[in-house]
Amino acid sequence: MAKRPGEFELIAELFAPLAASYPGALDLKDDAALIETPAGQYLVATTDTLVSGVHFLPDDPPDSVARKLLRVNLSDLAAKGARPTVYLLALSMPESIDMTWLRAFAAGLAADQKEFGIALAGGDTTSTPGPLTLTVTALGEIGQGKEIRRSGARVGDSVFVSGTLGDAALALKALKGELGGLGEADRAALIARYRLPQPRLALGQALVGIATACCDVSDGLIADLGHICAASAVGAEVAAGHLPLSPAARAALGGNPDLIASIAAGGDDYELVFTAPPRRAAEVRARADDAGVAVTEIGRCVAERGVTLLDAERRPISLVAGGWRHF
Repeated sequence: MAKRPGEFELIAELFAPLAASYPGALDLKDDAALIETPAGQYLVATTDTLVSGVHFLPDDPPDSVARKLLRVNLSDLAAKGARPTVYLLALSMPESIDMTWLRAFAAGLAADQKEFGIALAGGDTTSTPGPLTLTVTALGEIGQGKEIRRSGARVGDSVFVSGTLGDAALALKALKGELGGLGEADRAALIARYRLPQPRLALGQALVGIATACCDVSDGLIADLGHICAASAVGAEVAAGHLPLSPAARAALGGNPDLIASIAAGGDDYELVFTAPPRRAAEVRARADDAGVAVTEIGRCVAERGVTLLDAERRPISLVAGGWRHF
């Protein structure tokens, strides 16, 4: 096991290079970063924490853990329509985390910094007797008044979702040995989606001015659409048969139709669920095409509060859990 160096040596070796492209990071030699914001812009900030054994498995590859950590935050910026700029990183590490693990973790961050045009601007490192705990605070920019909030949905709006749903929830079942009957290719496809979500930044920015409300699907479609409904004082009806599924998810569902509840309520998809007036549906699809992301209309906003999942006969489907809750 490669022994970890001291805190400042660790920062200098692994994390200062990640901050080199952002002058306001001050080479990570200060206790704060300097972030310039042009006039008329909002600085959009979001924070997410991943805990080993809760949000990722202890034996997940460290580079994929790093990339998921960054991407779940970028997904929140995508839901606002913001452009990412910098992020802050906090590591609370048990003794078992050595330099081999940390080098791979830093390499994962470097890969996604390059892909998404974001830089490290600071953070904190601590030791802990508990599980590995990782926190990113991501910052982005958007013009004032252009941000997409959760509170703009109106009765009659169409409900859309990007990409496919349920892959991450099914992957977690597969990793825990609770989902049998899948071929290796389908199993691998689900696990890849769980470990490496795709933040829909281009789509979020394309929806500015057309989406009335938006949220990323982190706690599950039903729960996160519920957040939009609560903020907007509306309800929503969702057609289970319209939920977009990957080939791997369809294979899993074919063997067990009851999995539709897990697909609708399971978390970690990091797709965007959003609302828009029906008259602008064609424009939504055109902008999504330009962003290179598929979108599917799955339901509509209604006056009666709450989110209802409906079968083909418009009968409510019972959900044991409406989505992920920490406590």
